Amino acid sequence: MLTRTICAVTLMALSSMPARADSCADHYQMSGVPLVTGTTHKVWMIFPSVNPTVALDRVSRAVMAEGFVNVNVDKALGTLTTQQETTGSGRPQTLRVVVRKDVKGSRVDAVFIMPPGQVAPGISANLCRVVDAAGQ
Repeated sequence: MLTRTICAVTLMALSSMPARADSCADHYQMSGVPLVTGTTHKVWMIFPSVNPTVALDRVSRAVMAEGFVNVNVDKALGTLTTQQETTGSGRPQTLRVVVRKDVKGSRVDAVFIMPPGQVAPGISANLCRVVDAAGQ
């Protein structure tokens, strides 16, 4: 009887736990060698039940909140492109975001490209903040 009770309690506890959804950090990739070659930072997320137009608008606002200027948004293509030059070297860093329709909502892909000789702390967190804005 004790075994059945323990099994029942365990089953109830496990069934009440929410399923673990992928986080933005689970989809983050970086290629290149910092300071030696250019680096490319990529991340993507799927947002069920979020319309692509709404997702692009939210991402646009998040990019501006991160301090980017000259943000170019093409709503017909679902793209956002911007550059920033913060090092004084004259070599800009480029951010590209694409929002497209997914089966149940929207998929957001973001790519941040840095030229050789540049590093920036917290790129993964910053990219995830931008991408996650689509679902908020």
